[in-house]
Amino acid sequence: MVQQVTEGVSVTVETFYQAHQSNPLSSEYLFAYRVVIENLSEFPIKLLRRHWHIIDSNGSYREVEGEGVVGQQPIIEPGGNYQYASAANLRSDMGKMFGSYQMENLYNKRLLTIHIPEFQLIAPFKNN
Repeated sequence: MVQQVTEGVSVTVETFYQAHQSNPLSSEYLFAYRVVIENLSEFPIKLLRRHWHIIDSNGSYREVEGEGVVGQQPIIEPGGNYQYASAANLRSDMGKMFGSYQMENLYNKRLLTIHIPEFQLIAPFKNN
C-alpha cells in the first residue's frame, strides 16, 4: 500500500493480482487496485478528471485520461473520503502505475492537481 498527500488530499492505493482472470501463457495479467481519497482540507472538493501512466516491465507504456473515476465525479467534504476499485491489464507479470487527479476546490473554484503515488503491480509468483 502506498500513500501521498497533495494540497490537503490524501491518496492511498492498494493492489491485488487477479490470478483467476489472468493467463500467463498468453501474457495477460490483470491487477485490481483500490484507491482511497481523503479530504484533509477545510473545503469541499470535486474530482473532475484522472490521468494515469501505466508501464509494463516489457517496456510498453500507455496513458489513460478521462472524466471522473469509474463513471463518477464525486464531491468529497472536508474530513470525508471516497473509495473505488478498478483494474489494469498488463502484458507482463510486473509493472507500475502513477498519475494525477484534477480536482476543484468548491469554495473558490480553484483547480488542484492531486498526485497519485507510484505503485507496483507484481504477480505474487515473482516474489519467490
